[in-house]
Amino acid sequence: MIYLELFIEFFKIGLFSVGGGLATLPFLSKLIDTKGWYNASELTNMIAISESTPGPIGVNMATYVGFHLSGIPGGLLATFALVLPSYIVIIIISNFLTRFKNSKYVINTFEIIRPVVTGLIGVSFITIFNTALFSVGLDIKKIIIFLIILFLVIKYKKHPIVYIGLGAIIGVIFKLN
Repeated sequence: MIYLELFIEFFKIGLFSVGGGLATLPFLSKLIDTKGWYNASELTNMIAISESTPGPIGVNMATYVGFHLSGIPGGLLATFALVLPSYIVIIIISNFLTRFKNSKYVINTFEIIRPVVTGLIGVSFITIFNTALFSVGLDIKKIIIFLIILFLVIKYKKHPIVYIGLGAIIGVIFKLN
C-alpha cells in the first residue's frame, strides 16, 4: 500500500510543481499534515541533504522521502513517479509547441504562473526559515550563523558548495563545544 501512496503523491507533485525543484517544497510540506511521513524538522534535514548532493532538488527529495519510507524500492518509485509527469507533458507539448509558442494565451498563462510559483516557494522559505532557526526556541548561534552566511553569499557570490562546506565546519565546531 505504501508503494501506491508514494506513487500517487509524487506523481501529483511532479504534475503540479511547475517551476522546478523548489516548487516541490510546498507539496512536500503539505505531506507533513496529510500523510505524517515526516515532520518539519525532518523536512528541513531532507532539504539540506538534497541541496548538498548532486542533482535536482525535487528528484533528490523524492528519492530521500521514498527511501526514508520504504528503502531502495521506495526511493526508486518516488523518483520515477515525480519525473513521469514531466515526460508525459513534454511529449504532448512538443507536438503543439511550434504551433502555439507565440500565442498570447500561452504567453499570458506563463506570465501568471511565474508569480504563483514564486509565492509557493516564498511560503516554503518562511516555513523552512522558521524551522531551521526557531524550531527549538530562540537560538542566537543559529541566527548569527544565518546572518553571517547571508552576508557572505550577498557580498562574495561564491559557489553554494563553499557555504555548505563552511556550514558543515561550523556545525562540527559548535557540536564539539
